[in-house]
Amino acid sequence: MGRLVVVSNRTPGKGPAAGGLAVALRQTLAEREGFWFGWSGKLVDIPEPHAQITDIDGLTVAQIDLTRDDHQAYYGGYSNSILWPSFHLRLDLATIEAHWYEGYRRVNTQFARALLPLLKPDDVIWVHDYHLIPLATELRNLGARNRIGFYLHIPFPTPDALYAIPHHQELMRDLSRYDLVGMQANRDVAAFTEFADHQTPSSLDGARVHSVDFSRTEVVAFPIGSDPDAFARLAVSPAATKMVRRVERTLADQRLILGVDRLDYSKGLPQRVEAYEKLLANDSRFRRQIHMLQVAPPSRDAIKEYQETSDTLDAVCGRVMGRFAEPDWQPLTYVKRAYGQPSLAGLYRLASVGLVTPLRDGMNLVAHEFIGAQDPTDPGVLILSRFAGAAEIFPDALLVNPFDTDETAEALRMALDMPLDERIARWTTLMASAQKHNVTDWAKHFLDHLAPAKVDHSSTRDVLYLASVA
Repeated sequence: MGRLVVVSNRTPGKGPAAGGLAVALRQTLAEREGFWFGWSGKLVDIPEPHAQITDIDGLTVAQIDLTRDDHQAYYGGYSNSILWPSFHLRLDLATIEAHWYEGYRRVNTQFARALLPLLKPDDVIWVHDYHLIPLATELRNLGARNRIGFYLHIPFPTPDALYAIPHHQELMRDLSRYDLVGMQANRDVAAFTEFADHQTPSSLDGARVHSVDFSRTEVVAFPIGSDPDAFARLAVSPAATKMVRRVERTLADQRLILGVDRLDYSKGLPQRVEAYEKLLANDSRFRRQIHMLQVAPPSRDAIKEYQETSDTLDAVCGRVMGRFAEPDWQPLTYVKRAYGQPSLAGLYRLASVGLVTPLRDGMNLVAHEFIGAQDPTDPGVLILSRFAGAAEIFPDALLVNPFDTDETAEALRMALDMPLDERIARWTTLMASAQKHNVTDWAKHFLDHLAPAKVDHSSTRDVLYLASVA
């Protein structure tokens, strides 16, 4: 294999990588040579046409700047006001402005034009996430014949939701220009397959549109993970222990129910707090015995729907406090700030219950991190949404429908009442799965599939080849 070129919306910054994905990709680039390409984070009036090459902590990074208008149309507009809600099946929250698509294509063209001069013929290109779906098309149009893979970090939509997205046919044609498309879960591959097998192309005037040909595109489920062994070590580090001691002083003998999420409408945070409210209402023995901590740093707060989610969560938390709080006991704490990984690892280890209940999620790495951080002799219980990709690989969690707050409340009761031997048995199986699906092996499996030796254009596949990396 030649060099590896990683392409994403943003490039890494200086200092330690914030998440397991960045760590794994840095390590992969160090082992294979290559560089990371993406937006610099700077907005300028007139961007330079060529990428600026820099060294960031030993990693070669190529960056381009964007104009403010293009960034708004590409990122805040088409990517996060249309694609994000639609892929998460929240069409009611999608805002559609026709000019956003033009900006989305324009930025992808800008990426391709700046990237092409940096490429060598045997480079392998790995493109990440929904912001850059058209990049392979733009590179192919400029003459690139490299192996190009794409990984979608969010769920793939059902066909009905896909049809509601403006220019969905062009997006699917863009995906067909990749050699390999990786997704989080088998349910995402199934949704892709359903579209590919039952395309119903039409246009506004009723004219037929040519179906998309996926015969040269391999679509595979690669469940992404974290580094559970690293989180196990981090959970007993001095920084983690310091956080644990601080919280233990506040909790006294109360048991902790923990949620850690970005403040995003896809995470189901209001429903989660409502389920906790029902637990307290239905079973008074838990009052004064438990405490819920929800960590939810704001994200994309310039987008109206995110602010509305924040307001709703504020109201629900206030209602629970007003209904159940006593002068000497508070039922919950809601924190709108981010914490470093050592502090989070300590909180995970301290928690009796990890509450991971997104309405829809690509994978959800919090579930992986919670499992990795547990004390093997006294592990907590993971309550997991069945609509997270992680549900496919963590069946020994307590799987719930997050829209059904009564079911989630009952799962909370079960988790808090679960005997130690059952908790250990469930955690042992979960940890084995988390170790199997670690982030380093995920990157290796994807690149092994993308390697030139895997290609076979003599195949007579009619639509697409489907597989799953178990």
